[in-house]
Amino acid sequence: MRFYTKQHQFYCGVDLHADAMYVCILNAVGEIVVHKNIPTKPKAFLRLIKPYREGLIVGCECMFTWYWLADFCADEGINFVLGHALYMRAIHGGKAKNDKIDSHKIAVLLRGGTFPLAYAYPAKMRATRDLLRRRNHLARKRAELIAHIQNTASQYNLPDPLGCVAKPSQREGLPQKFKDPIARGMIEIDLATIEHYDQLLGVLERQLEKVAMSHDPVSLALLKSIPGVGRILSLVILYEIEDIARFPRVQDFISYCRLVKPAKESNGKSYGHSGKRIGNAHLRWAFGEAIILMLKGNKPMQQQVQKMANRHGKGKALANLSARLGRAVYDMLKNQVPFDQELFLRS
Repeated sequence: MRFYTKQHQFYCGVDLHADAMYVCILNAVGEIVVHKNIPTKPKAFLRLIKPYREGLIVGCECMFTWYWLADFCADEGINFVLGHALYMRAIHGGKAKNDKIDSHKIAVLLRGGTFPLAYAYPAKMRATRDLLRRRNHLARKRAELIAHIQNTASQYNLPDPLGCVAKPSQREGLPQKFKDPIARGMIEIDLATIEHYDQLLGVLERQLEKVAMSHDPVSLALLKSIPGVGRILSLVILYEIEDIARFPRVQDFISYCRLVKPAKESNGKSYGHSGKRIGNAHLRWAFGEAIILMLKGNKPMQQQVQKMANRHGKGKALANLSARLGRAVYDMLKNQVPFDQELFLRS
């Protein structure tokens, strides 16, 4: 956990919503100089903070409407920090909770040096990252439809296997295998939706790769040097990281990727692990998928997994290799070198 500890003349806490924002400004000694609810309009916010603009720091909690406020502060040259929602226990754990109290607590945390920082993703690559996340959401919906077709075939106990429904060439005559007309119509709807997803995802993937080549072609090429990491996984890792320099240590990076379990200890006693939800779920998924894909047709990797599985079990072996791959990616992007499987297996 990192805290914002810089000192300023004024501290502005914003409890931000879609249509309103409660603003609290404290001076250097902690006195409230502004405490007001205003509409979420840039001009209204600028008018309110105008007398205190010099030496002002603005902070808000990381929730879905923070983009415009971060961009507005950047354009106006106003200092802005983003608060980590899961670390803000002082806000969410209070006896009484409302927008007025929350905005004051955010300002107090800023002034006291206990404001937990989240990463304010830069505007340049933010929209592409969000589009990539949307693409992955659509791909999962497509996978649900394929699974539904397979489950329906199991329900009706079809004598012949359906084959690989994900491949368009193996979908011909698929509805006719179902004798019930209602079930056949349901399968036709699933197949029509899958075909629409196929077209949409193909366009999205080409667009995303083209944009990524203009953002950071070197890092994208380095990520593709990892066996099994293709177009989508390399894009996910690239855009979720954004800039590897924001992680001062490899430990910070693999913790952010949810590849390690933080220990929970007190007075020398261990109480298991905590913080499972803190970190980037998209990177955790990407590294887990990458390890599985690395195993395909890769004899040295398969032998390594078997060796580790004999000692720890297969699940823990794959988790350990995911964390090792996270360390390798950190070194690759930090030193601008391609993936070295021999070094990876030896480490």
